[in-house]
Amino acid sequence: MDRIPDGRRDGRTVSPAEKAQARDVSLRRIGGLFTAHRGPLATVVAIIVASSIIAMATPFLLRAVIDRALPERDLTLLAWLVAGMVAVAAVTSVLGVAQTWISTRVGQQVMHRLRADVFAHLQRQSIGFFVRTRTGEVQSRITNDIGGMQAVVTSTATSIAANLTTVVATTIAMLALSWRLTLVSAVVLPPALWLTRRVARLRREITAQRQRELADLTVTIEEGLSVSGVRLAKTLGTGPALVDRFTASSARLVDLELRSELAGRWRMAAMSIVFAAIPAVIYLGAGLPGTAGTLTIGTLVAFTALQGNLFRPLMGLLNVGVTLTASLALFARIFEYLDLPVEVAEPARPVPLDPATARGHLRVEDVTFSYPGSDTAALAGVSLDVPAGTSLALVGETGSGKSTLAALISRLHDPDAGRITIDGIDLRDLRPADLAAVVGVVSQETYLLHGTVRDNLRYARPDATDADIEAATRAARIHDLIAALPDGYDTMVGSRGHRFSGGEQQRLAIARTLLRDPRILVLDEATSALDTETERAVQRALDELARGRTVVTIAHRLSTVRDADRIAVLDHGRIVESGTHDALLDRRGRYAALVG
Repeated sequence: MDRIPDGRRDGRTVSPAEKAQARDVSLRRIGGLFTAHRGPLATVVAIIVASSIIAMATPFLLRAVIDRALPERDLTLLAWLVAGMVAVAAVTSVLGVAQTWISTRVGQQVMHRLRADVFAHLQRQSIGFFVRTRTGEVQSRITNDIGGMQAVVTSTATSIAANLTTVVATTIAMLALSWRLTLVSAVVLPPALWLTRRVARLRREITAQRQRELADLTVTIEEGLSVSGVRLAKTLGTGPALVDRFTASSARLVDLELRSELAGRWRMAAMSIVFAAIPAVIYLGAGLPGTAGTLTIGTLVAFTALQGNLFRPLMGLLNVGVTLTASLALFARIFEYLDLPVEVAEPARPVPLDPATARGHLRVEDVTFSYPGSDTAALAGVSLDVPAGTSLALVGETGSGKSTLAALISRLHDPDAGRITIDGIDLRDLRPADLAAVVGVVSQETYLLHGTVRDNLRYARPDATDADIEAATRAARIHDLIAALPDGYDTMVGSRGHRFSGGEQQRLAIARTLLRDPRILVLDEATSALDTETERAVQRALDELARGRTVVTIAHRLSTVRDADRIAVLDHGRIVESGTHDALLDRRGRYAALVG
């Protein structure tokens, strides 16, 4: 497989999307998408073959009408022949309906499986992948790219079978009528194949450009029409610039669509002219000395009808080649996501850990970690022991590694060296669901879904009863506020929770974590963005949440961590001091400087 290295091409940066288009996509792999549907596809092929064979009876019935029934005035024979034509049309129509139903069902099932596989695989990606990927790019791959495949996935296999069978059957019928005229008709193939090859290459290039442009358009919509994006645009006055960006991207899409359509139309126009000229050549050939008198009128009419009918399946077969070649750009983008390595993989042989009986003893053993592309370690040789039921506070300047360590404890990343254990079990040996049940996280960036308050709380525990939900919100000091709303727990929180203030969102997040009842709690600067009064309310909720649990707290405001059982001071990814609040103040070291 050819690879494009990171860097520049023709003086410009090569994007990941463009590198995806350079990947060779195996037709065998595309065909593998249909492996599970061999039975229905075999039925479709059988229907197509039967339909094509039955349809070939029509020109022979027509020849008999012209050469025998009409000249001989045989009404009985004429009635039977006409009835046969109607029966052929009826049978092929019924078979066509059955073929369409089966093939469309198979295609939609393949599309469903592809969408589900991509979504599931992306769910397994580490947080680093989503940090590196543009907002809207993922949505564009799943919606625009897979949506663009629909015509190929749902109809390509049946179209190939139907058109190929029809072409073969028609050619056999033409040879049976006149092999000489068949050779005359064959002159259309070379120009058809040449034009098709040119259009296929052009369509693939245009398709790749169009999908990149669609991704850019989706990114603009995601960034410009979200609540945060609209607020930013209005406060900075960048609305007109966003409109210009969207309009320019949309205009480029119009140009690409026009180029894609015209690339096919001029080929179709050229082929129509060629096919229109073939009957004239046939009539001329029928009058040449070598063939004159050897063909009946019925044979000539039937042959001309067959030759005319050959145009549609032959062009359909060539169009499939164009469409499939163009769609390789789409398959390349989707397979690129399916082939992404899982940086934080599920264990092949997970070690069981019952969240109900877990003690919550947390150990960090000589952990080192660097972010991809960074030459500096975010953490280097960090070791900590947090016994079950105790609290640890991590303090330090911005960039010292506090949030990185919190992310490792919840396994958003895996350490490059060393290990982190819960009750002696390496996090990498735990099922993600077990780890999520044992480790709860409340961060500064609270994310609420666009749904009701009840829906947001049940997102953490779908089987929670209304009584469980109320108990959690009371503990989080948010029940009274929710109950006072006109719709109570059925109040819509709005996009990203903008219906509530920052402190209220934090308390809803705390209630959501309480529903999970984790043994280990990670508080990542959960109150740093709040005013003093709101912070007090949230802190009381956090104190309730932390009761009886192992707690790791990260805070800039050192007043919130002074009561921790142990405080660790981080500096450039290393622990430089640790101890209680009073002991660290007595040392007059880094912690004392931070407090002072």
